[in-house]
Amino acid sequence: MNDVIRLGLAGFGTVGSGVAKVIAENGELIRRRTGKRLHIKTVLVRNLTKARAFDPGQETSFTSDPSRLWADPEIDIVVELMGGTTTAYDIIEASLNAGKHVVTANKALLAERGRPLFQLAGEKGLGLYYEASVAGGIPIVQTLKESLAANRIEKIVGILNGTANYVLSEMTTSNLEFETALEQAKLLGYAEADPTLDIEGIDAAHKLIMLIRLAYGAHYPFEQLPVTGISGVTSEDIRLVYEFGYRLKLIGQAREVDGKIEAGVFPALVKYTYLLARVGGNYNAVRVEANAAGPLMFSGQGAGGLPTGSAVLADILSLVKCCGKPDNTGFTEIALPDADILDPDLAVAEHYFRFTVADRPGVMAAIAGVMGELNISIAQAVQKGAPSGRGVPIVFLTHAARTCDVHEAVRRIDAQDFIEAPTVHYRIL
Repeated sequence: MNDVIRLGLAGFGTVGSGVAKVIAENGELIRRRTGKRLHIKTVLVRNLTKARAFDPGQETSFTSDPSRLWADPEIDIVVELMGGTTTAYDIIEASLNAGKHVVTANKALLAERGRPLFQLAGEKGLGLYYEASVAGGIPIVQTLKESLAANRIEKIVGILNGTANYVLSEMTTSNLEFETALEQAKLLGYAEADPTLDIEGIDAAHKLIMLIRLAYGAHYPFEQLPVTGISGVTSEDIRLVYEFGYRLKLIGQAREVDGKIEAGVFPALVKYTYLLARVGGNYNAVRVEANAAGPLMFSGQGAGGLPTGSAVLADILSLVKCCGKPDNTGFTEIALPDADILDPDLAVAEHYFRFTVADRPGVMAAIAGVMGELNISIAQAVQKGAPSGRGVPIVFLTHAARTCDVHEAVRRIDAQDFIEAPTVHYRIL
């Protein structure tokens, strides 16, 4: 590469303008660290007449023609910040075929369609870097690829979506109902007009797929990952969970169990004494348990122009300073093997149950009897509140139990005539 590294940006929204702003503000520091000057030569946008949040300068040209990124021999690195899984895929594929390194923040694309792109990059000996695709400004990708490269990763557990975390935090600290907290998140710009990807756990699932690839060197198909969002969380469960000393969080977790990978995204009870439980607002956090380094905790902004732009530039600088073959996955294989996946029904965890029942004798004993038949051991059982028109809540906390047994217990108990509302249950970390 030359003394000037020329970039082609696909997209100039919040993240793209953040990248340009960081280059403008920290350009001299970047030059001192790398010996190179970064120059945004061309920016691909959909609308050439739209006003920009940041002006990258007269040396930068704007275009609506994607080929001007990969066909320009002067552009060294293509930075894909458009999002989506179609046009973005085509841009990355064409850029790699043209011999250009690629940096992207596109977790959906890499989680759902990334496998052939990583293989192509490996075959070409090119970089396909994606620090910004997982948890915004938190440097978790590079940490797993490099700092923890000598470790076996036993578990990764994280709060991987800032919108969901904000909603649950406001429900907990401000006693808000779900819809009110979500509308507040929209007003503050933390949630999209259509927040489905965030609140239904899809965004967190995309990020978890990336972390699994980095931690275990395996391809876990996105469509096989169990995902449950937070749209069904009620203020009643938030309050009860709090009383038991827990906080409810949307968790992405992957761990190794007898040589297989158990993974999923789900709301879970986290003990309030854990650091993860104290991560509030729109922040993200990732906890890594490594067999040599031990437990490590990372927390920070999971989105936003400058934090995500910082992560994009970290990848660009890594490629600039790279002396050999770029390290895209942290493993030497060009094509990573398929993950050996633990059947989700066999996953074992402690559980929280809330039953809404008629106030009459023998109910708690009947519930406990069903659980006993299914080898679900009860750690704590409490009847909360007084009788009301919609039944009495009974809360059970259990010892470790298999997911298939938990589902069967819910099925059997909900069929009883004393049940007045569908049973709610969550995992306990």
